[in-house]
Amino acid sequence: MLLLLALAAPAAAAPPPGWRPDVDAARAWAAQRTGDVSFAVRTARRSWSWRGATPYRSASLVKAMLLVAYLRRPDVRGRALRGGERALLDPMVRRSDNRAADAVHARVGLPALSALARRAGMVHFLPHPVWGGSLVTARDQARFFLRIDRLVPRRHRAYAMGLLRGIVAGQRWGLPAALPAGWRIAFKGGWGKGVTRQVDHQAALLTNVGLRVSIAVMTADNPSNGYGAATIQGVAARLLRGLAGTVEGEVVRTRRGLGRLRLRRRAAPSRPAAQGAAAWRR
Repeated sequence: MLLLLALAAPAAAAPPPGWRPDVDAARAWAAQRTGDVSFAVRTARRSWSWRGATPYRSASLVKAMLLVAYLRRPDVRGRALRGGERALLDPMVRRSDNRAADAVHARVGLPALSALARRAGMVHFLPHPVWGGSLVTARDQARFFLRIDRLVPRRHRAYAMGLLRGIVAGQRWGLPAALPAGWRIAFKGGWGKGVTRQVDHQAALLTNVGLRVSIAVMTADNPSNGYGAATIQGVAARLLRGLAGTVEGEVVRTRRGLGRLRLRRRAAPSRPAAQGAAAWRR
């Protein structure tokens, strides 16, 4: 029983002791890529970034914010979702459906997106009447994704995280391809041409038992979507180097006799940095 209690509510929220992202290696990789690159990584206590306040048009990356803002609506947060709502939210997140995003954006509105950004501690976010034109930064998106599950009302938390963990296979390029062994990922990507330039972005929350790390990689002016995806994967593989391994838990008794989980980590060989083209399709 104590083990079940501990696993249900792990107390730790920090990365493995002594870990830090390999920012120098990620910067070196980004510097040799064509186009514009920035990134940010956060844990509960520390943050790292390179050009992290550089603004970009969000493209579909903002759909994660639309999801959270909708579920936080006063008329939604305290009740079960209706079938019609799921029929919009599911494809908007899992398949990045634009028509569904249009409908959700019309219901959420710009003030609610701005309020969510303030709640998450984002300082550069600027919503746009056309959702894909919203301005985002790597630093803000890493801050948002570190707290994304906790920003969703408890009633809808499992549903929202299930969508973000259930992105369709054809869109699991970039960050998921660089995911360290033993970690789970909840993420969203955005890509597009036109007024957004040729952008390819991704942001994610990585979890492993009670450990939490968020990451955001922004790119623009890519020769192709596949090239942008490969840039994201290469940056992420270098930043997340050293997280691969297993996290084990042991139950210890507190003064009140309740169980809690104490984490310890067994290191594993670092995952090789990703190189070359990554598969991409819309």
